[in-house]
Amino acid sequence: MKTNVYIYILVMAGVTYLIRMLPLALAKKEITNPFIRSFLYYVPYACLAAMTFPAILSATASAISAAVGFGVALIAAYREKSLLTVALLACTAVFIVERIMEMIPV
Repeated sequence: MKTNVYIYILVMAGVTYLIRMLPLALAKKEITNPFIRSFLYYVPYACLAAMTFPAILSATASAISAAVGFGVALIAAYREKSLLTVALLACTAVFIVERIMEMIPV
């Protein structure tokens, strides 16, 4: 059975367009409910965290270096550093911990 990749791309484009277009078409007036507004405010952050956290734990050679990188990223983010700074600090921390762990015989 031969499949056409262009059909898959067309379906994905249509679904993506509908997901983005339907809320605009269905919500005619401004949302004033404070619960819904706060829910919609935090949805992007929750989705980003749900996608990023598992990758943090599995992207390094050990759980120790992942935990150190995560801790450094949390501290830098709490101190309101930029996204690039947080990422660079976390990567540097993971790199240093990985090199130290290589030198220590197990």
